Amino acid sequence: MACVRIVRLGVIVFLCQVLSCGYAEESVCTPGFESELFVFKVHRDHLHMGKRLGRVTFNNCDGRARTLFQSVDKRFDVNMDGTVTLKRQVTLHEGHKVFSVHAWDSNGKKHTVSVKVERIHHHKEHHMDTSSTGLKRAKRGWVIPPFHVPENSRGPFPMKLVQIKSDFVKETQMVYSITGEGADQDPKGLFTVERLSGNLFVTQPLDREKKASYRLIAHAVARDVDNVKESPMEVVINVIDQNDNKPVFTQNPFNGHVHEAAGKGRCMFMTVTATDADDPETYNGIVNYAIVSQEPPFPKANMFDINILSGTIRVREPDMDREQWPRYTLLIAAADMEGKGSSTTGTAVITITDSNDNPPQFEQTSHVVSVPENKVGAVVAKLAVSDGDEVGSPAWSTKYRIISGDKGGFFNVSTGPTQLEGIITTVKALDFEKTKQYVLSVIVENDDLFVGSLPTSTATVTVNVEDVNEPPEFNPKEKVIFKPEDAPVDTELVTYTATDPDIGKSQKIMYKMGNDPAGWLSVSPETGVIKVRTLMDRESVYVKDGKYRAIILAVDDDAASPATGTGTLIIELENVNDNAPVINERNVRVCNRGSAPVLLSITDKDGPPYGAPFSVETQGETSKNWSTSMNDTSTGVFLHLKSQLEQGDYNVVLRVFDQHKLYQDSSIQATVCDCTGDEVRCSDKLVAGMPLSGVLGILGGILALLLLVLLLLLFLRRKSGTKKEPLLPEDDVRDNIYYYDEEGGGEDDQDYDLSVLHRGLDNRPEVFRNDVAPTFLPAPQYRPRPANPEEIGTFIDDNLNAADNDPTAPPYDSLLVFDYEGGGSDAGSLSSLNSSSSGHDQDYDFLNEWGPRFKKLADMFGGGED
Repeated sequence: MACVRIVRLGVIVFLCQVLSCGYAEESVCTPGFESELFVFKVHRDHLHMGKRLGRVTFNNCDGRARTLFQSVDKRFDVNMDGTVTLKRQVTLHEGHKVFSVHAWDSNGKKHTVSVKVERIHHHKEHHMDTSSTGLKRAKRGWVIPPFHVPENSRGPFPMKLVQIKSDFVKETQMVYSITGEGADQDPKGLFTVERLSGNLFVTQPLDREKKASYRLIAHAVARDVDNVKESPMEVVINVIDQNDNKPVFTQNPFNGHVHEAAGKGRCMFMTVTATDADDPETYNGIVNYAIVSQEPPFPKANMFDINILSGTIRVREPDMDREQWPRYTLLIAAADMEGKGSSTTGTAVITITDSNDNPPQFEQTSHVVSVPENKVGAVVAKLAVSDGDEVGSPAWSTKYRIISGDKGGFFNVSTGPTQLEGIITTVKALDFEKTKQYVLSVIVENDDLFVGSLPTSTATVTVNVEDVNEPPEFNPKEKVIFKPEDAPVDTELVTYTATDPDIGKSQKIMYKMGNDPAGWLSVSPETGVIKVRTLMDRESVYVKDGKYRAIILAVDDDAASPATGTGTLIIELENVNDNAPVINERNVRVCNRGSAPVLLSITDKDGPPYGAPFSVETQGETSKNWSTSMNDTSTGVFLHLKSQLEQGDYNVVLRVFDQHKLYQDSSIQATVCDCTGDEVRCSDKLVAGMPLSGVLGILGGILALLLLVLLLLLFLRRKSGTKKEPLLPEDDVRDNIYYYDEEGGGEDDQDYDLSVLHRGLDNRPEVFRNDVAPTFLPAPQYRPRPANPEEIGTFIDDNLNAADNDPTAPPYDSLLVFDYEGGGSDAGSLSSLNSSSSGHDQDYDFLNEWGPRFKKLADMFGGGED
């Protein structure tokens, strides 16, 4: 039974495989002809050259519409699109013809199909037509089938093409003419026709590349008989192509790129294209491609091949290496006539792009480094690598991973700025006391994936952790205690100690105060006991939200580098009733008649339950004229004026109690104004019936007047005591430039103030002063310049004489009085100022001490007899 089950299972598996294989085969495209036999039907036995019979269809499975075909019967031609035409005239002797056609798919496999050409049999009806002249003919029409003329014919021209002949030519003489392109239309005169014979001629060689066909209209009319003519007939002239054009590449060079790791035969990466001006339906215009040469010819001379029909270039051989041969240059030949006709060459430049076929390698695979503990961001090691791929490409840039040895995530490896360096850093603080050594394995990769299976490079980094002196650690870092604010001095608050994390060392810890803003605390250096140094105050500015913060320091005694740890002590001060309430306002103003109560606010620095509700009592003399009442919340007090007071300032003393009857007296200066109601206005006091401001203004004016008189007296005293200056300063040394070459004019060229010389004349009006130009004397007449140069001497003499006698020209005859010192001068005249007849009894050596200005005088008078 078990064997039967096994056999059944095997049959089921076999059927499944067969069905799956059949389905797979049906789903795969198979190149081949779409029919096993193609039948083309014609209407006559005689077939002319160039006739199109039909089309064979071939599926190449690659989407291409053009395929290389070949007819076994050379009289038939099959174009690349499958069109079957006649290469020369064919007669169907048996009414049909059968021949074979070959085709090649993209893989080079040949396929064959049969083609049958057969004639269709039918009967023609003939009708007789009688014209107006009595001529009769069979109505079969005058039709000339299209005929073909080869291009580039050598003549002789005009060359006869065909004879146009009317059916009426047997009955009467016909006259022929043509119209249309090439006749009476451009290009005019290309075709002509003999009027009487109907012979059609071409007058010059035709060029199919300019025009492939011409359509003429033939006309025939009777020469001697009226109303006898043929209907216009179309004559089609097809120009047969000759292979007179070479293929031309559409560009040169062609540029392409291919990865160096491209596989053999599977990578079609570029296409070259050439065009041929000849008929693309014939072999004259069909271009075939071939690779002529490859440069460089390494590692093989035929690294690429080209599709002969499409010009597509693909990789033929593997093992391209961009690092050795980064570029190839192919010489491509394009030829018509199935590669045997006219040809031309072009260039294809192929750039080999980089593939990641060179794995990065660590330049050093083993590293031993030391890193101090507790340092985050420290550079542990820099791992240099090399890569043979293209610099700057994704196949060259590197990335790194730590694959083992870092379970705690203490390290990170990143790519350095050169892209060829891995930098290991610490991302967590290392602890020597926990782990003294790490062994890291680091792998390097490229940004691009490797081509194929390539070995990866790994480096080993041994990290030794260096022990450093770590600061003592408080536990906890912030310690919170609750104490009343009125704790007495020397009260022990708390013991706040730290431990040394360096368990391998025996170190002593000392404590000191780091930051005690209010100076309230003290700490024992040995034990860390914290006590009250001065009384604390919860209402101090150093207390925020009832909390006071102090920083405690713990310092070890390491000889090389002592370390300091910090801890924060937070004291939450419990409130006590140590602050009495006070009134905030210190000055108030009220009217002495009908004034509304004044609301005064109360503040108590103590918080609940030592603050409101408050109570207020008046003290001393205040009770006679003032009274108080609390507001609704008992947080403020109303001050009332009980009796009408004179205008003036009064001191009001109020005692304020909190709810625990802690009190404090507050003094308020109340200004009482002589007014009524709530609009407080104080008028100025009168002095002897005058307002105080008026009295003060008068006093100020008197004071200013006295000050002005005093300043005037001081000015006059200073002026009278000033020493009178001489007419000319004693030390007035004038450095002037004198022009001694001027004759006449005196000292008018000097800028002197001559008014000081006339002060004596101002006191003697009886003295006549004539030091100005006389206005009552006539001026002489000067002779004009003569025109004759010989009289110039006489001209100068005459004008010189006139100038010498000119009374209006300076210097004037004037009485000059330099100063007047009164009558009766003891000196008499200047001549009485007697001087020594010789200078022997005078000593002029003192002139040497007067400076450079008197050097000349010193040389003249102090030089002895010389």
